[in-house]
Amino acid sequence: MPKLERYSKQILSLALLILVQAACSIFFIRDVIMDLTSMDSLLHLGPEIAATASLAVGIVVEIALVRKLILRHARMEQGLAVARGSLSDVMEGYFETWDLSPAEQDVAAFTIKGYSIAEVSNLRGSAESTIKAQLNAIYRKANVQGRNQLVSVLVEELMREPLMKS
Repeated sequence: MPKLERYSKQILSLALLILVQAACSIFFIRDVIMDLTSMDSLLHLGPEIAATASLAVGIVVEIALVRKLILRHARMEQGLAVARGSLSDVMEGYFETWDLSPAEQDVAAFTIKGYSIAEVSNLRGSAESTIKAQLNAIYRKANVQGRNQLVSVLVEELMREPLMKS
């Protein structure tokens, strides 16, 4: 399960927990008020007030945590969007620098995304031998030995500057 999806589920779980606790807190507050007005049994009133106060404090803390999770989730989403856009920009810049043909750019993009030669062949409607030849031309123009080094060039470029500013 991707991290962002996991955060969304955590946020939803905490929100549901807060709602249940708020309902319980309302019940206890009502009960404390009724106990204060009747003054029948003061022995259990102290622990009941302490429990109600603890529940209320717990709700406040959980709301703060949910808020923090929501903000973190938003920052992560923003970071992913920046990374996607940055990777695309970096790829386009290198493809231009390496003077790749449009077909080579497509093959390079699919390769960077992790597609196999057979998958690229099917996607492009070309023979595998054509894809292999185009990959060799890409590697030669990029001055790399293979797929791993090709990806590494792009990742290193992305890592030079932070993707998100605080």
